[in-house]
Amino acid sequence: MIKELQLRVEPQFAYNEQVLKETVSRHCGLDVRTVNAVRTLRKSIDARQRTIFVNLTLRVFINEQPPGDEFTRIEYKPVDDKPAVIVVGAGPGGLFAALHLIELGLRPIVLERGKNVRDRKVDIAAISRTHKVNPESNYSFGEGGAGAYSDGKLYTRSKKRGSTDRILNIFCQHGASPSILYDSHPHIGTDKLPRVIENIRETILRCGGEVHFRTRMTGFIVRDGVVNGVLAERDGSTVSFAGPVILATGHSARDVYRYFADNRFAIEAKPLAVGCRLEHPSQVIDCIQYHNRYGRGNYLPAAEYSFVTQVEERGVYSFCMCPGGFVVPAASGPQQIVVNGMSPSGRNSLWSNSGMVVETRISDIAANDSDLKDPLVMMHYQEKLEHDCWQAGNMRQTAPAQRMTDFVNGKLSFDLPESSYSPGLVSSPLHFWLPGTVTSRLRQAFMQFGKNSHGFLSSQAVLIAVETRTSSPVRILRDTETLQHVTLKGLFPCGEGAGYAGGIVSSAIDGERCAEAAAQYMDSI
Repeated sequence: MIKELQLRVEPQFAYNEQVLKETVSRHCGLDVRTVNAVRTLRKSIDARQRTIFVNLTLRVFINEQPPGDEFTRIEYKPVDDKPAVIVVGAGPGGLFAALHLIELGLRPIVLERGKNVRDRKVDIAAISRTHKVNPESNYSFGEGGAGAYSDGKLYTRSKKRGSTDRILNIFCQHGASPSILYDSHPHIGTDKLPRVIENIRETILRCGGEVHFRTRMTGFIVRDGVVNGVLAERDGSTVSFAGPVILATGHSARDVYRYFADNRFAIEAKPLAVGCRLEHPSQVIDCIQYHNRYGRGNYLPAAEYSFVTQVEERGVYSFCMCPGGFVVPAASGPQQIVVNGMSPSGRNSLWSNSGMVVETRISDIAANDSDLKDPLVMMHYQEKLEHDCWQAGNMRQTAPAQRMTDFVNGKLSFDLPESSYSPGLVSSPLHFWLPGTVTSRLRQAFMQFGKNSHGFLSSQAVLIAVETRTSSPVRILRDTETLQHVTLKGLFPCGEGAGYAGGIVSSAIDGERCAEAAAQYMDSI
């Protein structure tokens, strides 16, 4: 017999398999020996009161064995002799587009400007040692995209365009823990995600697809308004690939945006959110969120938070919260400092961080009518902030930083707390050189957040600049029905870099949608 039930238990009963089985047996009036397995369908933590509870939806197998897998498998068949579709970019949008193309009976040819996910790690590690950024292999560029080493979180509020459960099942099929299927805020971890990405690549290759690394797209092959392929640079030579194109280049491929602007292909500027990384000792956040001066105890995970408010008609909010994580140098080129956050699967570092960002509209930064019409105006704004930050950081990857309380009070920090940011910090008056439209709103928001959560506004917390890559600064315009570019047939702008997603899961969903649109296009020609 299989029975489903909902339980509300204290943490010590939720995070131990045998104890949970005994708890279920008592709740159902069963002999524990008849309960062969208990599978979790949903899990969430309720930390609103001093007593913490874990809400569980469970499937109990009584006197019978559970099926082998906790997830649904997809069969990927060979496509060696099928028509080709070019996928530019091997982030989540591109990889899931490629997998879905195989399901649809098409052969994906994936072009990735960076290195494979393992070789990327060497270049990423070198940033902290040498303070130099490889412009083709870094936290943004390379197999797996930005999320592989600077995120790893799978939580998304974007559920209107496709099935998040389907995406999570595919991750599980390729090696992710089944816990992502039931955790309220699923997370693979940047220590485990690379192997999952490698397994996805192996599926693509096994089925007859192609994956080309260190192959940077330089332009489209266009005839009579139809994209028939791409030109790319590999090992100093120009190569070409024929077929319709799914463009999933990510939010940091500024050369792609410039190519669109130079050729007058339809794009438009898109609003951003910019600010800093805010890092606390994880113990501080645990004490605040779990209402316990001793922190999270033996059973609870590192605590998360989410803050949002309105200040002077602009949203100010936490972004990409990384409990038990690290702040990382996420620049994608020289003379830039960009910070982001990541968490390993155990979420067990001494620090917790999140982006603290301010909604920034085009009208906030445009100096004249020409700026309002410039599709790259927000990108130029990003670039200036990142270059200013690099200068403030002594023209290295040492990031300018300030204690949270000093920032609010407009004071220079004479010393800084220990930080997870491995290239190092340099004390800098962020309130002086960051845009006033950002700093004034952050200051007011921090005071409000500190009132709502006692201890959050803390001298132990440090602001690290600058967080600018919250989303794409450009939208590559596409038709809402066919998902093709509005003027270039056979081109399917995809994912976060095209301005139609935000994060791993929503980009993966958009990749699948673009694969379906490409398949329909192939059927029509």
